[in-house]
Amino acid sequence: MWDQLQKTLRGLPDIAWNFLLAGIAITSGLTINWILTLIVNYHTKYQSGFTWFRSAIHRLGKSVRVFLPLFVLDQVLPLMQLSTRYYYNLNKTTGIFLILSFAFILIGIVKIFEDYVVTTYDLKKENNLKERKIRTQLQFIRKFVVFLIVVLTICAVLLSFDNLRRLGAGLLTGVGVGGVIVGFAAQRSLGNLLAGFQIAFTQPIRIDDVLVVEGEWGRVEEITLTYVVLNIWDERRLILPINYFIEKPFQNWTRKTGDILGTVFIYLDYTAPVEEIRTEFTRLVNTTELWDKRVQVLQVTNTTENIIELRALMSASSSSRAFDLRCYIRENLVAFIQKNYPDSLPRTRAIING
Repeated sequence: MWDQLQKTLRGLPDIAWNFLLAGIAITSGLTINWILTLIVNYHTKYQSGFTWFRSAIHRLGKSVRVFLPLFVLDQVLPLMQLSTRYYYNLNKTTGIFLILSFAFILIGIVKIFEDYVVTTYDLKKENNLKERKIRTQLQFIRKFVVFLIVVLTICAVLLSFDNLRRLGAGLLTGVGVGGVIVGFAAQRSLGNLLAGFQIAFTQPIRIDDVLVVEGEWGRVEEITLTYVVLNIWDERRLILPINYFIEKPFQNWTRKTGDILGTVFIYLDYTAPVEEIRTEFTRLVNTTELWDKRVQVLQVTNTTENIIELRALMSASSSSRAFDLRCYIRENLVAFIQKNYPDSLPRTRAIING
């Protein structure tokens, strides 16, 4: 039976033989991919959260589904009955698509690692300084590595053509002059790129840091190779070149820790009972979860000819909680004074001589 099959296959026309080999190659690649998918799905069936297998299916599934059939087809190409010209063209086309699909696999592997880091270092934690540090470096490194893979892939495709290799060799003599011209033309862009490296590793800012920049309060939403996106409190986006954070001063409220002090100023008449107001302030901060139990002080910090200035100082674990805490204390202290000591509110005294 096997001998009969061999005779039948030898008697096939060249085009039928070639289509048969191509069909076997593509089917074999898809079958291997299907078997691998079944194995991975079996291992992730009863697991929740992040798993390497689940991330691999999500990030590599489509790329591997293209790469495996192409790889098997590339292996069987020498067995096909093709003329030299057709063999060269098919081999070159298959090689280019292999390079492209392999590049997508490499990008997928980078994203698998990113999934792991994102899951492990969750920004939703209360004290997330370490998480923000890792995520900032990750975002910059991921974009740089993907950019590098794309550039190397384009180079590999171009260099697979003999005439382009010769053209590249001829252009090397002009690299010196061209490099100087490009350097001057792209000086600002290169400065931004180098600033991006500096920020990624020295980290004056990190993802989710709270900044005050150009008079705007917001959180760092994204750090790219050339610019930074600041998510302002009212959901506007402030876009700044990345070298701004190297060259100009700005406020970072979460550089070392998210802990921050908040202040409330209240202006009252000299008859205001400071001790009673201090007691109420102490009661208020002790009855709210917004206070982190580190600092709570109420003092008279200034006086004028008409009023005294009371400053309530309190601490919170983050800038957003500090803002809410300040509003809470301000509202309740004013209500307390209005209800119990209305005569202590600022007043203007006048003496009228009859």
